[in-house]
Parts: sequence; C-alpha cells; structure tokens
Amino acid sequence: MGRLVVHNEKLNKDNVEALLKVCPFGALDLKEGKVEVNAACKMCKLCVKKGPEGVMEYVEEEVKSIDKGLWKGIAVYVDHEEGHIHPVTLELLGKARELADKVNHPVYAIFVGHDINKAAEELLYYGVDEVFEYNHKELEHFRIEPYTAVLEDFINSKKPSTLLVGATTIGRSLAPRVAARFRTGLTADCTILDIKENTDLIQIRPAFGGNIMAQIINPNNRPQLATVRYKVMNAPEKKALAQGKIVQCNVKEEALKSNIEVLSVTPKEQEESISEAETIVVVGRAIKSEKDMELIERLAKALGAQIAFTRPLIEAGIGDAKKQIGLSGRTVKPKLIITLGVSGAVQFTAGMGGAEHIFAINKDANAPIFNVAHYGIVGDIYEIVPKLLENIEQFKAL
Repeated sequence: MGRLVVHNEKLNKDNVEALLKVCPFGALDLKEGKVEVNAACKMCKLCVKKGPEGVMEYVEEEVKSIDKGLWKGIAVYVDHEEGHIHPVTLELLGKARELADKVNHPVYAIFVGHDINKAAEELLYYGVDEVFEYNHKELEHFRIEPYTAVLEDFINSKKPSTLLVGATTIGRSLAPRVAARFRTGLTADCTILDIKENTDLIQIRPAFGGNIMAQIINPNNRPQLATVRYKVMNAPEKKALAQGKIVQCNVKEEALKSNIEVLSVTPKEQEESISEAETIVVVGRAIKSEKDMELIERLAKALGAQIAFTRPLIEAGIGDAKKQIGLSGRTVKPKLIITLGVSGAVQFTAGMGGAEHIFAINKDANAPIFNVAHYGIVGDIYEIVPKLLENIEQFKAL
C-alpha cells in the first residue's frame, strides 16, 4: 500500500487550478491555500502522472513482513446448534484436509459450547487431527463477546495459518470480530479455496455483482480468515475408525462474561429448504405470469422436486425470497436441477454450479446457462415442459 503526498511548496497560482482539474474523482480540495487529498481518492495516480511536475508524489509504505513459519494449521470453526453440527462444518473439514495436505499442515476444529463431548468425538471420523473443545456452561448459547474471546484464545495458543468459518448467521457475526481482533483480512462467501506452497490462502469469490471472479490473498497477515457458504464445498465421507484427539481447553473466567443475557430460546420453525433438496426446478424470466406457475408446479410434483426462482422473479413478487438461488439467495447442490428460461448469469450459477446434473431449457441458443449445463434444449418452455410432463407420466405408467 502507499499514500499520496502533496508538496504544497511547489504550488502557485498558475499550476494549482491545473492540478485540481486533473483528478476525475474530485479527490483534491483546496483549503486555505493548500491542496489536500480527500476520501474520494481512488489512488489512480493521475495527479502524479499528469499533474504539475513534482507537486504530487506517490510514496510506497513499508510493509512489515511476518514469519509464516510460526503459523501452522488449517482450522475450522464448528458451527452447531445445541451440539447438532451444521453440515457446512463437515464441508469445511473436507476442504481443510485438502489444503492442509498440500502444505503438510494439521487440521484443527474449534468446538465452542456446553455439553458437547459426544458431538466433538463425531468430528474425529472426518479427518481432524485435533479438536479443541471449549466446554463451559457460559458458552451454552451463542453470545458474541465470549465466543470471540474463545477464538482469540485458541488463535493465540495454536497460531493456525488459516481459519475457515461457515457463512451461517453465527459465522457471519463471529468471523469479522475475530479478524478485527488480529487486524487481519477476511474474505466472505468464498466459492473456491486453494493454497500456495508458502501457505498463502488463495480465496476466490464473485465480485462487482458477480461480473468478475476476484482472487484474494493475504500475504502479510496471519491468521487468514474466510467464510464459505453451505453446499459450496464437498463433505468428506465418514471414516470407519476415529482418528486424531480431543484437547480440552479452558479460558479465564472474565473472558466468559457478556453484556447479553439469554432469557429464553425459541426454536425456529422447521421449513423445507431448497438447500437440502435433491431435485430442483428453477424458474427464470421466461415465465410470463404468476398464473403460468401452475404448469411449473405440475412438473415439480411429477419429479418430486422443489421450485426455486431467479432474482427477477423474486423482485416481481412471483417467488418467495427463501427460494431464490444465487449470490443474493441460497446455494444449492442437488442431484438434478432443471432451469426453465434461466439465462445463467454468474450471479445465479455461483449458487448452483455444484449440482450433479444440470438440465437447461432456454430459447436463446447463446444463453450462458448452456456453458455450465450438462444437458440442454433450445426452445420455448411453454412448448417443451408439456411434452416433458407427458413423457414423465408415460414413464411412470410403465
């Protein structure tokens, strides 16, 4: 990183106006005869290259290097509810094992809660080298201050090179707090993770509304933090024998204090989630009216599938926001997904690219969805879906 330095002593009546006009972002202010750089600066350096000679200077700041050898291990935060481990944790353990094997690092799991002994033992069947169990009555319910303090204690004692956190409600609250404590970076909603030989984590995620895939690294800070959505990574198969060990950990009593008091916990109503569905029918812009959803519902019923939507249909009020697939919706990994009139923008495909079989119907032969689909039909859904229904019903009658 660097900064811009203004040499005001080299400014005069003739060149100050020329300097102010150079910046396309209006990031240079003239105050009491002196030029200052404001928050609108994009660090494009046009003022240095095309401004009056010698007035503006870009100074590269010295970056403090760290000894990466002091940080070892790929750690996974265990997301759970009353000891019931969230499936995203197992997916992250699978990815952690893959990354750790590339750099010869151990895999750690950090389990925070109360009465979690049996659940912690279950993790030993998924390739974990050590499970660090913080088992305290005060940690029975998630409260941000003590949970952050516990992860801080773990990081200070074990110094893991990387910490992976599920992008759940709790994970999205906890990860930023931990990153702030260690003044390190955090990449949210990663879709691809890899690692360099020097243990720098390669974090890839959609950016600018999904128009580009950004590759992010954090070479000058440790630990490296990333959150990952459910259904993005592959969970490992459960092993026949448990391996690794459980390490009981304790923190100071003052670290368990919180300004939040949990008076009661009301279980959330269980609802059918598209994230768990094995077969999904997705409706895109090609649907002409809400009345036409009857045809889609018949197809979904015939296949035993759930119906999902793209963002435009949610905004049009046709679909439920909980059934939206994509960057601003849910991530799914079904055995079969059928897209009906879905163009296949990156914002959408980022949420369903892990499906085992993708079957696309679109009348635009150049639609991006055909680049990711395993099977495709070019045509109008109003002509193809009735024929598809007819074939399914004939097959069932056999």
